[in-house]
Amino acid sequence: MHPVCIVMIEDDEGHARLIERNIRRAGVLNDIVPCRSGGEALAYLFGPDGSGEVSAQRHLLILLDLNLPDMSGFDILERLKSNDHTRRSPVVVLTTTDDQREIQRCYDLGCNVYITKPVDYDNFAHAIRQLGLFFSVIQVPENP
Repeated sequence: MHPVCIVMIEDDEGHARLIERNIRRAGVLNDIVPCRSGGEALAYLFGPDGSGEVSAQRHLLILLDLNLPDMSGFDILERLKSNDHTRRSPVVVLTTTDDQREIQRCYDLGCNVYITKPVDYDNFAHAIRQLGLFFSVIQVPENP
């Protein structure tokens, strides 16, 4: 079994800290790569040449916020799922939006899980700990 790297695409620094802290509290010790923008995430996931080959041997689990300062999370999701090197990587959309059309669009684009961030701090922290427990048992497929 290969170690899974969690790529957290989240522009809100407070949310990012809360997510990482509560994933750790759930006992998940995997590497977490924080990306504060879509551009930073795409550079990490697709590499300097933009092909995505840099991620071919990575075992990735991606946490994706839809509301980013430089691009839409939908665009990132679409690029991830249309690239041969990243399409099998599980994507968990973690966002404040609970609009049914946006939820449907994410699943249509290939997200694996859609979670609405609770507004209340304690509920948000609890939800992330539960997500961390989920991370500790899921299997991430090999990329081609």
